[in-house]
Amino acid sequence: MAKFKTELNLSRASDEMRTPEVTLDFTPNALASVLYKQGDTVVLACCTKEASLPRWFPRDATKGWVHAEYSLLPGSTDSRFRRERNGAKGRTQEIERLIARSLRAAVDLEALGPVALNVDCDVLNADGGTRCASITAANIALRLAVRRLIARGDCLPVDLRPTFEQRKEGWTPPQLSAIEQANHEAAVLPHDLAAVSVGLLDGEVFLDLDYILDSNADVDMNVIKTSDGRYVEVQGTGEESTFSADELHALLKGADAGLEHLFAFQSATLKDAE
Repeated sequence: MAKFKTELNLSRASDEMRTPEVTLDFTPNALASVLYKQGDTVVLACCTKEASLPRWFPRDATKGWVHAEYSLLPGSTDSRFRRERNGAKGRTQEIERLIARSLRAAVDLEALGPVALNVDCDVLNADGGTRCASITAANIALRLAVRRLIARGDCLPVDLRPTFEQRKEGWTPPQLSAIEQANHEAAVLPHDLAAVSVGLLDGEVFLDLDYILDSNADVDMNVIKTSDGRYVEVQGTGEESTFSADELHALLKGADAGLEHLFAFQSATLKDAE
């Protein structure tokens, strides 16, 4: 294994995460924006509130919606990534659907209320794990956005929401106390969400695959989970290889260590953010 690590010029231990970094409100116009770095993978996640719910929602809808979009910027890869001018192509569609359904799995849409949110994940630099980094960044942006919607009265508990007639009459939203705001945030987003990649290289589990590790892995896997220990999705593929039940268990165990690190990082990042 030492020879293998030398050949790939690996600077991390197999169970070592790339250090996550985040800058909140990197751009001023979005409801919440996050510049998220995990090693040399860099993602800008921006959460915005849409003017209305999607067209397929009934007029009297009581629950909300969360959508996501994903893109690689042209300069994010070693050769220029062509802009998808005519709509997202296969891989992009697959990733943004993964991000969107992962976010919706972590949100109580009834508690959110009739609010539509969109999270845009733009990869500024790609060095492996872009979909996982996007999910983690999107969760940070989403929680901060929901916190702000609650503070300004745009996301309220069911019993405090206005009727249609009240809105027409110039209804003023109630001001929730700090405890009430925190309680409602916990109702809308009961648990955090994070994602991490793991892989098998020469029979050893490696955590948080960068491009070099990913391109050499015999098996690679993306694990998306909520902070209460429940899986949202597991994507595992043998790259010209197979893996056993024991190896699957080892991969999931390795991912858990990385996910716990990301959950602690998210909690510390947003502890005092407003």
